[in-house]
Amino acid sequence: MGDEERYVGVAERRARLALRHRLAGVTRAAGPQEVADSLVALHGTDPATVYLAVGARLADPARTVAETGRALYEDGGLVRMHGMRHTVFVFPTELTAVVHASTGLTVAARERAALLRDMGKAGAPDAAWLKEVEDAALAALARRGQATATELAEDEPRLREQFVYAAGTGYEGVHTVSTRLLRVLGVEGKVVRGRPLGTWTSSRFRWAVAPAHPELDAAGAQASLLGRWLAACGPATEADLKWWTGWKVTDVRRALAAIGARPVSLDEGVGYVVAGDVGPVAGPAEPWAALLPGLDPTAMGWQRRDWYLAPELRPALFDRSGNVGPTVWWDGRVVGGWAQRPDGEIVWRLLDTEGLGRDAETAIAAEAERLRRWVGTTRVTPRFRTPLEKELSA
Repeated sequence: MGDEERYVGVAERRARLALRHRLAGVTRAAGPQEVADSLVALHGTDPATVYLAVGARLADPARTVAETGRALYEDGGLVRMHGMRHTVFVFPTELTAVVHASTGLTVAARERAALLRDMGKAGAPDAAWLKEVEDAALAALARRGQATATELAEDEPRLREQFVYAAGTGYEGVHTVSTRLLRVLGVEGKVVRGRPLGTWTSSRFRWAVAPAHPELDAAGAQASLLGRWLAACGPATEADLKWWTGWKVTDVRRALAAIGARPVSLDEGVGYVVAGDVGPVAGPAEPWAALLPGLDPTAMGWQRRDWYLAPELRPALFDRSGNVGPTVWWDGRVVGGWAQRPDGEIVWRLLDTEGLGRDAETAIAAEAERLRRWVGTTRVTPRFRTPLEKELSA
């Protein structure tokens, strides 16, 4: 068997995950920028996930809220924007052009066409009118720096206009121009989410003009993004890569060829790593525990998850749409879930106790206490509730 077909087993995949995702104690990061660089992207659909994912990986989590907020809204090291699978993520700012060209442009064209189609069916004004409103809104946003949709509508009243969507169907509803237009502008890379209205757990955001970035070739950008992700998460199968990126399989294969990805053998078939990463990887010297939030990029990183998450645990830990809730990890695998009660207590339950002893439970309890201390008086309820989280938090 050649080197390109070297078998990478479950133990090694878990070792790579521990080291590269900064989950083992010795690998924890000094700041949020290091965490984001290591993971490539932090899920941002639930704002709390960003902070909880960072805090779980910092050597000193007491600084999580202040430093993550500063990176997002002051220093400009991190940007919250639409990315893969039309999902909101937080990226290192240096990746904004890559994400925009590799995944955003295709989705953006589809979203703008859908908006114009829906407006046309509702008898709303045409594309020229929408362009006028768009230009006025962007100019107002540039003047204000950051603003809510309501504030922008003070400068451009046409943003308040409404149209009926899907009239006569079970999906019928009323859409405001500002809601749909700002969403399209976000996918197009013209605006990004700014400071939240409230605490770090708030889902209500101001908008800001997106940072300037060069326009890249789509194929080159796809190769760059896939290479970054494989370095952090490889080995991965074509199915994993297609799922994570949201691309067509032809795009995935072209990007794999462009970066010279190397095949390896996995339990589920052929996987890929970046060139130079075929050799064996030894894990951390000591087993490790972690409490990761709902939608954490490690738990959601692969489509095929049996190597770190037993199928029988999924009904308790996922919602009906496939969103993972808060998870408890021991030495590279999910062993349970956790939640925060109204009084702030962090509670957890083990669902898979195979091979777990007193040391594991002690380490998990220490992680729960570590989380409780830095979260403090803030109460965190995941945006997507899962059966075990709801039960534990009651």
